[in-house]
Amino acid sequence: MSTVDTVRDRLDALPDVGLVVGFIASIWAVMLVLAIAVGGANWANLAAGFIGSVTVLIGGYAILALALNLQWGYTGLFNIGIAGFMAVGAYTTAILTAPTDPAAGAVPGLGLPLWVGLIGGMVMAAIVGGLAALPALRLKADYLAIVTVAFSEIIRLVVNWSGLAEFSLFGVPVGTGGATGISFKSANDVAATLINGVGQPIVTAAEGVGVSGPNLANLTYGILLLLVVAGSYWVLARITNSPFGRVLKAIREDETVTQSLGKDTRQFKIKTFMIGCALMGLAGVLFRGQAGYVSPQQFRPTITFYVFAALIIGGSGSNTGSIVGAATFSGLLFYLPARLGENVSLGGTRAPGNIVDAVAGFASLDPLPLLAYTISNVSTLRFVLIGVVLIYIIQNQPDGLLGHRNEPATSVSLDRPQSGSGGEADE
Repeated sequence: MSTVDTVRDRLDALPDVGLVVGFIASIWAVMLVLAIAVGGANWANLAAGFIGSVTVLIGGYAILALALNLQWGYTGLFNIGIAGFMAVGAYTTAILTAPTDPAAGAVPGLGLPLWVGLIGGMVMAAIVGGLAALPALRLKADYLAIVTVAFSEIIRLVVNWSGLAEFSLFGVPVGTGGATGISFKSANDVAATLINGVGQPIVTAAEGVGVSGPNLANLTYGILLLLVVAGSYWVLARITNSPFGRVLKAIREDETVTQSLGKDTRQFKIKTFMIGCALMGLAGVLFRGQAGYVSPQQFRPTITFYVFAALIIGGSGSNTGSIVGAATFSGLLFYLPARLGENVSLGGTRAPGNIVDAVAGFASLDPLPLLAYTISNVSTLRFVLIGVVLIYIIQNQPDGLLGHRNEPATSVSLDRPQSGSGGEADE
């Protein structure tokens, strides 16, 4: 039995909610141990910083993985334009909520409340997704991927265009800020409001053990983001367990057979694409726009491939696997190696300048140069680690940690009864 099989069997033994909570808690425990090991007297503040940052990453990638799982895992729609739909949601929210009388040099907006901006960002991302889906979904999977990634780059270049840096919308000056980006009402302000209001006793206790205000605010925001993940999970579970969701699974298995049953598969795919894009737009605001600022550089195609990596690790076709994969990717493969590189050293051993000098140490049976080189360059080498993990999973467990749990299109089991159950198998 492979290592992935062993891990998968242990995960299957837990209920879904307990599995996700336990998995995220274990990542928090790893961050706590690291902070205690390297933080010294400042360990509590360092732990709050580590846990807060990794929680924000987990929450952001979990929302994106859930959205992609609805499109790819349930319906078989190969969308690699995730970054573009995130940009649509983020920029729409920014334009709607940026102050009408900003500071000198800042881009003005409509000054609407944050909740209006969030809804507007999701709606606009869904509309743009629908417009992209109308012609694109006539194509096969490979061509759909090409269209979506091209569409994503078009969106990024459009918001980067200086001609839209500031323009008039119904007589009101607004804009995207061009290459410099745009500032707006931050979702992080909600966390700050909670801390300064009902959370004041927690602030006092945190300051007593040395936790700074910014780290506590970031941790609070990460927890709020996990609540959004929980809400997204609940909504998607209701969708995928409904008759609508069973049609999506049937499309994934065989679209021609689904059409023969009288289902308009094109409409189902467009609706699914729009729902997924709405969630991607929400993630664009809450994840990339956490600090109340967005720019075109935040929406490069790289983030799309990160989301695919998270979903491949967790397993497409499983909402729970999407969250577990996002936590594994962002917490253990992306964030942890970078923190190790920043905080761990080998004392007097100097890191070689290149891999050749590092490996040369083995000639004298000295592994320390290679180890020092690895630690000092771990922020770069973590991408090698991600690649190795993906290759291992694809070769040994292509359905990921929980992808084997993808749900069938039927609402009842079609398995033949086993011997001794009183069915036909006994005859």
